[in-house]
Amino acid sequence: MRRDNLKELLNQGHEKEPLSRRDAIKLMGISPIAASVIASVGSGSVTNAEAVDVKGKILIVGGGSGALMVLARLNRAISNPDITVIAPNETHLYQPGQVFVAAGLMTQDELQKPNSDYINGNVNWIKDEVKTFDADNNTVTTRGGQVVGYDYMIVATGVVNRFDKIAGLKEEDIGTNGITSVYLSDLEKGTARGATATWDWYNEVKKAAETKRPTVLYTQPDTPIKCGGAPQKMLYLSADYLKEAGLSADYYFYTGLKKLFHLPKVDEELTRVQKSYDKIETKYSHFLRSIDVKAKKATFIHAYEKEVIDEDFGEKSMQSFADEVVVKYDFIHVVPPMTPPAALEKSKLVNDSGWLDVDKFTLQHSKYKNVFGIGDVCGIPMGKTGGTARHQGPIVVGNLLAVMQAKELKEKFDGYTVCPLKTQYGKILMAEFNYEGPKPTIPFLDYSKPRWMWWEFDRYMLEPMYWRLMLTGLF
Repeated sequence: MRRDNLKELLNQGHEKEPLSRRDAIKLMGISPIAASVIASVGSGSVTNAEAVDVKGKILIVGGGSGALMVLARLNRAISNPDITVIAPNETHLYQPGQVFVAAGLMTQDELQKPNSDYINGNVNWIKDEVKTFDADNNTVTTRGGQVVGYDYMIVATGVVNRFDKIAGLKEEDIGTNGITSVYLSDLEKGTARGATATWDWYNEVKKAAETKRPTVLYTQPDTPIKCGGAPQKMLYLSADYLKEAGLSADYYFYTGLKKLFHLPKVDEELTRVQKSYDKIETKYSHFLRSIDVKAKKATFIHAYEKEVIDEDFGEKSMQSFADEVVVKYDFIHVVPPMTPPAALEKSKLVNDSGWLDVDKFTLQHSKYKNVFGIGDVCGIPMGKTGGTARHQGPIVVGNLLAVMQAKELKEKFDGYTVCPLKTQYGKILMAEFNYEGPKPTIPFLDYSKPRWMWWEFDRYMLEPMYWRLMLTGLF
């Protein structure tokens, strides 16, 4: 089968060896979808460029996908690189697979590989995390007390889950009392406890639905989160799991946003998807403030505006209100607020909103020109997905090389983001867009329609491509 041939091709050979150019061409012949993805790489790729002879100590902070992508590209782009990586995680977690683990289609073990497969060669790997950033003096200090200097720095820390911002909820509550969250993971250890807990939770909901219609809540904060479509993915897969068993539940999606998706056609389609299930009701502009774990009560703040008439002058004006809404539930899937790591939040590197202050096109820091950012931590209008980091990799490397050679920054990131919205088992709506609007990889397909081909790609092709092509910087 085409799918099996593709997996065999991508998994053949020694794990540390990337695909050869010949095998990459074979891959394109086997899979038109994979070929389209590979062909979508921007002109900023330095994969096949001749290595340049530039000098300078480069520091990469982080050990996730963005960090490894730029590391691989820099190792090929510079003839004799001097690179230090600060990352505590010896195990790398394939985070897109967490949804499939939560849906019972993958195991946690399938998401894990040693980071040493990718942080190797002459790289100085400090297995720690940064405690303080001192960009004025081009140094960072690790939690172990080591001071590390740099000439150039790439910040790729990712984001952290802030369950502590939900009063009454602790991380240890996940997996108990009807509470779960696919987002709960320990990236330092490379584990995805929230994903496995969510699969158990799916089956607890199913068992409860055999005797009654349980009330099931899904939440999404009003702050930026990585993989912004994941809250809805988990909702639709859960509803479909019950539907296939001939069971039902009362699902409520409490989102801090004002619509299901910012692209009108996708928003319209997701509204249709919700109506295809027995009961999914969305509550907009509601964000979770607290949980009473024992009593199974969730308290939301409903923020809204309404027109008010001044009684003395008869003038009309729009005023903001915030009501407290308490909801009783049987089960709840929580998506926590997310922020950069505390060390970064306390530094001079963040903007007024607390995110890494980089230019949305060049990904260069607005003040410290020897600093670049990649991935979820960047304070840009959109783009907290692995697909975004893949497109940012060549931009960061190309522009960093330009700075190191005192040249003009020519590489521009267009804001590309991809959100594979799983609307049911076997179908994905592949929402691709950039700063300008929709940007589908296959332009002649209606990007707003769920398709089985995208499910096949995401489930069976993307994971081996991630390990063999993305993290090795081949595209």
